Amino acid sequence: MKTISAKSKDLKSINQAIRQSVNGAPVTVSSAAHLDGLAAGLKLGEVIVQGQAGDYLGVLNAGATIQVTEGAGRFAADNMTAGTVIIEGDAGYGAAQYCYGGTVIIRGNAGDFTATMNKGAVIIVCGDVGHDAGTYMLKGDLVIVGNAGHNLANCLIRGSVYIGGEWQSLGHNTRLAPLTDEDVAKLQAFFDTHGIQAAPATFKKIIAASEKPFYK
Repeated sequence: MKTISAKSKDLKSINQAIRQSVNGAPVTVSSAAHLDGLAAGLKLGEVIVQGQAGDYLGVLNAGATIQVTEGAGRFAADNMTAGTVIIEGDAGYGAAQYCYGGTVIIRGNAGDFTATMNKGAVIIVCGDVGHDAGTYMLKGDLVIVGNAGHNLANCLIRGSVYIGGEWQSLGHNTRLAPLTDEDVAKLQAFFDTHGIQAAPATFKKIIAASEKPFYK
């Protein structure tokens, strides 16, 4: 496994080194907490970030697997279309915004506006999320194992939000829906695949009250 040290180096040189290396074995990047936009726009490969990552980790990811051994800053996996981003710690404000596809796993807590305008990704937060998680969701799944803040799924349009804990308030255009056998099987598959200890049958499901929330 190739190791790239980002200490005292700029983003352009490190991302260039990553792109030149990902065709082969997995690449490890160390000392990269100061870099915003690490591993941007990758279409393949596996990148392991040792330690903390900065803002915009894996932005525009289009097929790579990116794993961070600690936490990440703001806007992790922003505009991702494919691939997987795994954050072993916490993620900051706006994690997994505008994702068209792929999978984002946050093993810790996530900040406000997580999964804003999700357009088709599977986003799983193993801890708690802040306020306004799942705002303007258009498609995909947001799974929260812990608790959520105010305005959960605000202005939800399509897609499903599953939560194992409690919320401080639900947002506009939301309603609770019965958890089906298909929902339980889907959640169990997510949890089995990613080694998450949770009981799917205890989750609540939130969906849109109307697909035209702005007309009410």
